[in-house]
Amino acid sequence: MATRKTRRQTLLVTGIASRMGRMLARQLHEDFDLIGIDQRGARLIPKNVMVHAVDMRRRPAEDVFRRNRIDAVVHLGEEDVPRRRGERQSPLVTTARRVLELCQAHSVPKVIVLSSALIYGPNPENDQYLTEDAPVQAGQRFSTMRDRVEIDLFSGTFFWQHAEADTVLLRPAAIVGRLDNAPSRYFGLRAIPTVLGFDPMMQVVSPEDVLLAIQLTLKPGVRGVFNIAGPRAVPLSMLIHKLRKRNVPIPEPAFPLVASVVGGLPRRAFPRPEIDYLKYVCMVDDSRARSVLGYEPKLSLEQTLLPLVA
Repeated sequence: MATRKTRRQTLLVTGIASRMGRMLARQLHEDFDLIGIDQRGARLIPKNVMVHAVDMRRRPAEDVFRRNRIDAVVHLGEEDVPRRRGERQSPLVTTARRVLELCQAHSVPKVIVLSSALIYGPNPENDQYLTEDAPVQAGQRFSTMRDRVEIDLFSGTFFWQHAEADTVLLRPAAIVGRLDNAPSRYFGLRAIPTVLGFDPMMQVVSPEDVLLAIQLTLKPGVRGVFNIAGPRAVPLSMLIHKLRKRNVPIPEPAFPLVASVVGGLPRRAFPRPEIDYLKYVCMVDDSRARSVLGYEPKLSLEQTLLPLVA
């Protein structure tokens, strides 16, 4: 008697042309029927991955959902979504909203949204390690985090309103590596400016460990919010030492101007409110991810920092 062939699950990844997206595609393309949506098209992505070079907010993206039986969606939340003519709201936010709307409309049973632990916000009154129940405060003072906070909050609302879907919200610590994000750009500087008199404890995590967490959340029945931390937390000064970079302490009043000169970046690269991330603690407790998902970072601190070492 012939055995019935089991259908492979179909996984859709938004932002698949990003470095994180390409890494995820290489890890999962043999285990899933993988579909990607990214305006940049298929760049350095396995040939068996179907990539649709369309705007997530346009009608062709909905056609992808309509024509495929999608078992899970991973929304990576890329920052370089172009703004459409006349669009008032951030394209990062409108894209994320559209992803969740399409998941609801087409009854996608698993939705994974990549957020950030940085949305908790640095604060001298923070607990040493923040749990998933801690208030999300970064949007109050940090303009660059408001979109991330908004996406995180309405993703949480989606979780409660649509219990039929296993919705997962991942909040990783600062992701560092060969990425075009703020932590990687900062630690990638030849000389790293710090705030004179401050040396906060910090957590970093590798893209590889974040992708491991995503893979673990694809298991059936996994849902909820999970903090994702990397190897042990260390003071900022030790991170700089391990990177073999020069630590340049700067008095806070002069920080934006002097730091831009030291780092060779525009002054706007160091907005004054964001300096608090270099002064106060913003670390997370990832014990829930460890107990529920079986998550444990695979890379040591030295391995995590290796792509940025001088």
